[in-house]
Amino acid sequence: LGGPDPLDYISMYRNLGNPALNVPEHWHYVSFGLSDLYGDNRVHEFTGTDGPSGFGFELTFRLKRETGESAPPTWPAELMQGLARYVFQSENTFCSGDHVSWHSPLDNSESRIQHMLLTEDPQMQPVQTPFGVVTFLQIVGVCTEELHAAQQWNGQGILELLRTVPVAGGPWLITDMRRGETIFEIDPHLQERVDKGIETDGSNLSGVSAKCAWDDLSRPPEDDEDSRSICIGTQPRRLSGKDTEQIRETLRRGLEINSKPVLPPINAQRQNGLNHDRAPSRKDSLESESSAAIIPHELIRTRQLESVHLKFNQESGALIPLCLRGRLLHGRHFTYKSITGDTAITFVSTGVEGAFATEEHPYAAHGPWLQILLTEEFVERMLEDLEDLNSPEEFKLPKEYSWPEKKLKVSILPDAVFDNPLH
Repeated sequence: LGGPDPLDYISMYRNLGNPALNVPEHWHYVSFGLSDLYGDNRVHEFTGTDGPSGFGFELTFRLKRETGESAPPTWPAELMQGLARYVFQSENTFCSGDHVSWHSPLDNSESRIQHMLLTEDPQMQPVQTPFGVVTFLQIVGVCTEELHAAQQWNGQGILELLRTVPVAGGPWLITDMRRGETIFEIDPHLQERVDKGIETDGSNLSGVSAKCAWDDLSRPPEDDEDSRSICIGTQPRRLSGKDTEQIRETLRRGLEINSKPVLPPINAQRQNGLNHDRAPSRKDSLESESSAAIIPHELIRTRQLESVHLKFNQESGALIPLCLRGRLLHGRHFTYKSITGDTAITFVSTGVEGAFATEEHPYAAHGPWLQILLTEEFVERMLEDLEDLNSPEEFKLPKEYSWPEKKLKVSILPDAVFDNPLH
């Protein structure tokens, strides 16, 4: 199937499966265009035969063939075009174990399959081409509960569980849009494996784009300066380019294997930030082409704050227990980057190097980027106090949590508050 940019083609094949492995017949979709097809700098910069070809990967998808179906449905091609468009526009690459929150049935039906995980295609091995190396990443449709489990633990762990359940994917991870039950409903024991995995491994999700904001309660009410930023002279208040790129690194390259995670340090040197178990994206430096910030990076002072107020919408707030239990209790960090404003909140544990928040000054801001250092003892207490975040059906907004002795307040607010720029 020829398609509009960014993909040149999406091929569709009828795959007979493998009865010996209990793999059903299915439709197999393969994209062409995320890798370099021409080698003449027409679409991708040609960087040699040893590196990645274009973005270094193509997308595949396996859809269970329904009885009597004589031709493959075309909606998977549209889905793959949408993902490819995101890659071309953002220059962010996908890797095995990544997840995509879609929040809608993949085929626009009433299906429970509304999100995606990515993994290596079981049949298509990496290929060395004249224009570089190409790997094949398969899209796997999952339910909301399975996506949340991947966020709380890691994508690879959930993929392995899906492989053990034939109706949920089986060994070749074939998506069945008519699947009506999650793997946890099919086999309740699988939830125990996820819980044990979270306890043992923590979470690989190091950040999310979210509806969030923060206020500096240390400032007197009459001080009308924006508490989430800093102004030098008459320059605009905004995240510097380097800060923005550091935060993007956290969101873009979230799978870490460091025993001692490191936040990208704030300095003028060009360097890679975090160490990960995945290939670097095309922009893996802390500096991007737009890093010449309006406010010189070195002139933005770091401020120690006495008291802060954190604000999240319900979807973002529901991730706070994951942030605390799956990340901070394992010596890691977690970042919320606002999708509605130039604001970021990073929670750090005492084991994270490179943070500007310290045990002596646990609340620190660099422009509109807030860091909060939480001790293990306080994290355990917060988890107890925030337990009702795990029961969204019983949740009524707005909701406020406060720890006066820590001078910390957290509010869970309706989405409309964040859609209003005057919040």
